[in-house]
Amino acid sequence: MDFSLSNFLSGLWCEPYDWVKWVHRNLSDNHCPECLMLDGCFFKGDNHPPHPHHPYCHCILENIMHSEVEAKAKVFADYRKFDPYLFNTQGKETHGKEKMFHSWGYDVTDSNYLKSEIERQGLRKYIAGDYKLGFLNKYGQRISIRIEIPNRNSNYNVSFNAGFMVYPNGEIRLNTPYGGK
Repeated sequence: MDFSLSNFLSGLWCEPYDWVKWVHRNLSDNHCPECLMLDGCFFKGDNHPPHPHHPYCHCILENIMHSEVEAKAKVFADYRKFDPYLFNTQGKETHGKEKMFHSWGYDVTDSNYLKSEIERQGLRKYIAGDYKLGFLNKYGQRISIRIEIPNRNSNYNVSFNAGFMVYPNGEIRLNTPYGGK
């Protein structure tokens, strides 16, 4: 019987470090506003903003386990992103998004359902690393997550991208319920 360390370790299940945490290191007096906004944010190891982000970037990518992402990740969608914004209940928006949702059989009375469904799918897909990086600026890193809901006027589902902002410790917040097809 072989009692080598490699045989022992091969019999253990080890969780991979397949996520990274962006860590801004304070090594100078100049701080990139984008790097400051990324500090503490979780990203799938193969789906993060370019690193190093700029010449002389002091940031590091710290490997973290998927279980830490699962334990800490959370999503937040403000109800106002649906009423008044998405369904344009105050008549101030010019985006026309309410027309699309109406064509799918949804109106402002469905705001709570849409909010909870976007939160549920957004969190599940973020934890799975199923997101696309979007624009990064001094306000933070945007991601898009594909959401699928029933089209109440047909036998088919519709899917669209919802736009989120990434925050430290696995938090994502909804920027827009509809960010495009």
